[in-house]
Amino acid sequence: MSVSAERIVSIDVVRGFAVLGILLMNVTGMGLPATAYLDPTFAGGHEGADFWMWSINFVLTDGKMRGLFTMLFGASMVLIAERADGQRPGPVSIHYRRMAWLLIFGLLHAYLLWWGDILVCYAIAGAIVFVLRTLTQRTLLICGVCILAMLTVLNVATGIALEDLRFAAHQPDAAQADLDAWAAASFALDPPAEARDAEIAAMRGGILEAIGARAVNLAFVYPNLLPFEVIEAVGQMMIGIALFRSGFFSLGWSSGSYLRLAALGYGIAVPVTAWLAWRAWDADFDVVVLNEMVAWSAVPRPFIALAHASTLLLCVRLGCLGALKGMLAAAGRMALSNYLLTSLITTFVFCGFGLGLFGALSRAELMIVVLAIWAFILLWSGPWLRHFAYGPFEWIWRALVRWRLPPFRRPPAIPPG
Repeated sequence: MSVSAERIVSIDVVRGFAVLGILLMNVTGMGLPATAYLDPTFAGGHEGADFWMWSINFVLTDGKMRGLFTMLFGASMVLIAERADGQRPGPVSIHYRRMAWLLIFGLLHAYLLWWGDILVCYAIAGAIVFVLRTLTQRTLLICGVCILAMLTVLNVATGIALEDLRFAAHQPDAAQADLDAWAAASFALDPPAEARDAEIAAMRGGILEAIGARAVNLAFVYPNLLPFEVIEAVGQMMIGIALFRSGFFSLGWSSGSYLRLAALGYGIAVPVTAWLAWRAWDADFDVVVLNEMVAWSAVPRPFIALAHASTLLLCVRLGCLGALKGMLAAAGRMALSNYLLTSLITTFVFCGFGLGLFGALSRAELMIVVLAIWAFILLWSGPWLRHFAYGPFEWIWRALVRWRLPPFRRPPAIPPG
């Protein structure tokens, strides 16, 4: 394999790793009520195997896999634009068509399959970042870091304000405005059992009931969370572009540089995040304290994400992944298809028109579903790409963007001689 081909494979390997890792957190929101995504006390998450599953996910995967996937989206965006340069249609037209269709895919995905969809966020953030892609590598990195830092400050300040609000609302002479504000905040952070039971019943019902339950969650997510998710994605994509141009994702760094970044992530950022998890546990997962710890976890999060990537890239360079390298690379080349097919599978497993297991499995038991889907992704992606040029959804996306049907099946190999 040529050096340039090996570099492309390295990007695909990291992308495949990230699309697998995203499911570790997503499966909680897919198989349990929305509040379980952050509340460890729901579904036994604060004791036994379920507690350890929450802790491991909080420290190693929560936000890290999504962040890594987002950085790679920024890198891929620039790579596709460079390939389209000088062609008809040009890179600007191609990009904004891609983002428009991605937005449509995301909305359909969010309402029909999974309210925690990231495609809507990527479409909006991608439309913004594309304008900034010509900035220098240094400027992109500095701006991306500043955006993430400002967002973290805002989230931490919100957590502190929430603690102040709770204190004010529990005073004997509390103002009615404080009481009302705290009631609304506590409902959002810790919905009553009736709301959780209603979501479980809807998700175990028919297709329309499940769509209605997702619509309820999205009615909160889109106005309250999506703007901040887009801002975060913009920062992460800018960092991703800067890292791509530096050669990080394409094995352009020295082995020592990858080792140092991995040491920073695992030696400092992981212990800091573990302390935040312990702090939440020590407070008996008080909703306000937990919210603050989640906000603070954004500081070490990028370093852990890049430590994962650095370790994986070193393994690619040293050739120690074996057959797993090809499996991950194939999964990464079909990232959109695997992301959407994951939602299709979990919809069947959890919803009432399928197996109806929504709300029936603990956090630890959900990992069985994760492992089964991982096995499916790793085992089907390679054989598919041996026969077809694109993943199924990648092919549909490309056809819609270019408004013509690209070749789907790979041409048969011509034997030598």
